Amino acid sequence: MTDRLMLLDSASLYFRAFYGVPDTVRAPDGTPVNAVRGFLDIISRLVTTYRPTHLVACWDDDWRPQWRVDLIPTYKTHRVAEVVAGAPDVEEVPDPLEVQVPVIREALGVLGIPIVGAAEHEADDVIGTLATTATLPVDIVTGDRDLFQLVDDARDVRVVYTARGMSNLDVLTDASVVAKYGVLPSQYADFATMRGDSSDGLPGVAGIGEKTAATLLAAHGDLAGILAAADRGEGMSAGVRAKLDAGRPYLAVAPTVVEVVRDLDLPTVDARLHALSDAQRTDAAALAERWALGTAMTRIIDTLDAVES
Repeated sequence: MTDRLMLLDSASLYFRAFYGVPDTVRAPDGTPVNAVRGFLDIISRLVTTYRPTHLVACWDDDWRPQWRVDLIPTYKTHRVAEVVAGAPDVEEVPDPLEVQVPVIREALGVLGIPIVGAAEHEADDVIGTLATTATLPVDIVTGDRDLFQLVDDARDVRVVYTARGMSNLDVLTDASVVAKYGVLPSQYADFATMRGDSSDGLPGVAGIGEKTAATLLAAHGDLAGILAAADRGEGMSAGVRAKLDAGRPYLAVAPTVVEVVRDLDLPTVDARLHALSDAQRTDAAALAERWALGTAMTRIIDTLDAVES
């Protein structure tokens, strides 16, 4: 089996698990564990389907970094539950999910799956760095379109996109990004900058939608080329030039917000998937009993056994 690294956008997946498994699934003390069980089942399914040999759970140590907010104050504003001075803002997370996140981290720990985050950065930036520096083929599992910018056939970096559900996963390559948006993955960050994204509080350039953004990128290569052409008054209508000119203050800062960081100083972890040791099996069994994880824990242990065999 060829070595392959899988990078999980962990929050994207445990939110999906939370909403995909009934919250009637609870531990003996009444604590909901639907997200924990669903998250473990998602990992089992992904490992069985895509056969990675290495796996990292990438984490939002700061889901809304201040340096991004300083550039675009509306960045993820609609998802803020509480502003915290001198620390990451509190994201609006349903209480029944919030209590499960520590259990998810504990479960990953007993399974030997490393969690990697970075201060003042999102999981996207961790994924961007690991995907860029990896010496193995990479599968990125996410429901976030921003990570399409990392797709790279030459380096065998794909995105396993979860937006249509775990039964309808899309594997994105260079060709599928071009087919879907009319731009190369390397152009996707500029495309998303111009188009905007309401889910992240990014306004985009008023009047520039997906079709116009793709047309401009096809003609001029990247955002810098588009703005240079606008300065020369070439290759676009006066109306489009006017829209770009009006959007220049936004365009001066938005690319830094949209582009994922690719050069973080991250800890070295052992990401290879292994069958559990006897001690790990004992810990996993105790965790499963405490939180009523049942068959979800059994399945993922069997999955890890199968990977090593």
